[in-house]
Amino acid sequence: MVRNLNIRSKGAKISANKRRHRLSRLAARRGERAQSRALARQLAILRAAARAFRARGFSATGMRDIAREADLSLGNLYYYFQSKVELLYFCQDYSLDRMLRAARQATTGPARADARLRTVIEAQLRLMLDELDGAAAHLEVDALPSSLRKRIVHKRDRYERAVRKIIADGAIDRTFVRCDAALVTRAILGALNWTARWYRPDGPKAPGEVAAAFADYLVRGLLVSGFERSL
Repeated sequence: MVRNLNIRSKGAKISANKRRHRLSRLAARRGERAQSRALARQLAILRAAARAFRARGFSATGMRDIAREADLSLGNLYYYFQSKVELLYFCQDYSLDRMLRAARQATTGPARADARLRTVIEAQLRLMLDELDGAAAHLEVDALPSSLRKRIVHKRDRYERAVRKIIADGAIDRTFVRCDAALVTRAILGALNWTARWYRPDGPKAPGEVAAAFADYLVRGLLVSGFERSL
């Protein structure tokens, strides 16, 4: 009798543990879905903010302007972003995380340096011009308070080093001409970042077209010619 009670007790514990595990997994999935919905809403707000910044300029745009452009009440906007500074930090932090991921994937692959550089260039421009709708907030680093600005500059420097390594590796294996990799990297990133100042979503070129054209021009200028390669 005692043995049967022990068996039932153990069985009950196992069943309870399974239920807790199942409930924990369900809660985790719900949490992931909620995070995904929140991120989608934040990105939609960011695209609305980009439209407001283009129309009024970054400094002159207030939270009411952003809420109006996003078709949200001011209270709903404050639920996602407490201030324009918080929105600005989110834009830059999210952008750099995505760009670092693209650079990391490009540098770990077997492709030649020119293909890796093309991948990074196109990924950055598609992010800036398509996903973020040309948000110039990606560039407004100096508008952040010092503590937040340091975090962004640290990530930006990591991204710059990743791009510089692709160019330096290409010069070493003679895919690219010999060059000052740091200077070339800054020239390329300057050209890419400036697109946020002039690009208009309603213009004649789609983001993918701009990305492909920039990759063509910028990579082609670094390639070693067949004659130089034979020397």
